[in-house]
Amino acid sequence: STCACVEYYGKALESLIRQVKIMSIHGKMKHKRNKIFTEFRKLPGGILVCTDVMARGIDIPEVHWVLQYDPPSSASAFVHRCGRTARIGNVGSALVFLLPMEESYVNFLSINQKCPMQEMKPQTKVLDLLPKLKSMALADRAVFEKGMKAFVSYVQAYAKHECNLIFRIKDLDFASLARGFALLKMPKMPELRGKCFPDFTPVTVNTDSISFKDKNREKQRQKKLEEQR
Repeated sequence: STCACVEYYGKALESLIRQVKIMSIHGKMKHKRNKIFTEFRKLPGGILVCTDVMARGIDIPEVHWVLQYDPPSSASAFVHRCGRTARIGNVGSALVFLLPMEESYVNFLSINQKCPMQEMKPQTKVLDLLPKLKSMALADRAVFEKGMKAFVSYVQAYAKHECNLIFRIKDLDFASLARGFALLKMPKMPELRGKCFPDFTPVTVNTDSISFKDKNREKQRQKKLEEQR
């Protein structure tokens, strides 16, 4: 749903999935967008993590799956997203992830877009990748900060969803969401002010001590910290 989520999950997938080309694209890239898109089109296989900037008006041959991690902000965008697969007589699949409280979105799409959907049962054998993501955040401040920004942007985008009767921010389980983003601590933001999260356990590490792997960025950070002191 957001550029920050693309940045974070693109980085995460690069570390979690081996021997598969992972590429990311979003609206803030501007000049790099066409280059990445052209490169991806030429690949024999791979994964493209993207925002709605790629939802329509583009043609990538033989896309087998379109995975919609976040429900799009408009019903028409949902259909356009699905349309990236099964092009010109080919077969393809599209999947959208919904929370139990969001399931009425299925009926909404059926009426609004004449788009029937079938439920796919959750996989039973799944790997718990969150400890690895947490380790990545502890080892590199860039990953830690990307995760925090992604979480904040996700919550803000959710609050602005056009179907706000279905996607209600007051129903969001922020603790579960934070665990899903592998956060080390809850960020400070207006939407969380005054709330307690007994189901979320922050790390005992002082996150200010997490350094950037990029030595130049860390040098700049230390300089700023010294100035603040």
